[in-house]
Amino acid sequence: MRADSFMPRVQAATRRIMRATHRGARVRSGWIVAAAAVFVLAVAVRERRPDPLPGFPRLVLWAWERPERLPFVDPRAAGVAFLARTVAWHDGVVESRPRLQPLVVPPATPLMAVVRLESGRGPLPDASAVAHETARAAEFPGLRALQVDFDARLSERAWYRAMLGHLRQALPPALPLGITALASWCQDDDWIGGLPVTDAVPMAFRMGPGEAFVGARVREGLCRSSLGVATDELPASAPRSRRLYVFHPRPWTEAAYRGAVELARRWR
Repeated sequence: MRADSFMPRVQAATRRIMRATHRGARVRSGWIVAAAAVFVLAVAVRERRPDPLPGFPRLVLWAWERPERLPFVDPRAAGVAFLARTVAWHDGVVESRPRLQPLVVPPATPLMAVVRLESGRGPLPDASAVAHETARAAEFPGLRALQVDFDARLSERAWYRAMLGHLRQALPPALPLGITALASWCQDDDWIGGLPVTDAVPMAFRMGPGEAFVGARVREGLCRSSLGVATDELPASAPRSRRLYVFHPRPWTEAAYRGAVELARRWR
């Protein structure tokens, strides 16, 4: 909820409280006023969570590992989060692959590098080694942020937390670090609280059987600034006033881009 839509409700509630006071219910109203003030302050603090990507557009297009040519993007309206590197491991051995497909965007387009982590069989690798390979994506010129995409299993969570700690230390201090998040991590499971990241994007698509994204159930503060959707699997509703990340299952076209812009406008 944005502050400009919330304030009329606060003002209406304040008028009701004042009417109650004039009727003589002074003591009780005093408690109500105090409680209302605490409530308003708590909501204001919650709703004014700092933007994890100040200056970055409210619409971000995910560009995955395929040829992506987006000359039609307006840098003032949308940024691009492109797959920059894939880091995988098998039996503890780390393999790192840079992006091999072309990416064409207009000059001045805000760019975010995405690193996909893929877990294979066998023991987990050294967390600092994976962090080192992940940090290489930050060498891309003009980068505005880095995002890690990893569907950590329950047994991998402690390792993932350690890896992100190493990664945060390896990156420039001013470069924002974010992650993608399974919807359950934001709704029913608070394990990501305290991770050294500025933002966690709940993925409201490609969910498992019986799973559903319910914006009202998002509890984790890291998940309250953004939302990830797919053009071919849009949720019935979505919380507003969030940065919208949009995945397209095929190479982006101008028509698909225009649709994403309109979607972001409706959910603004």
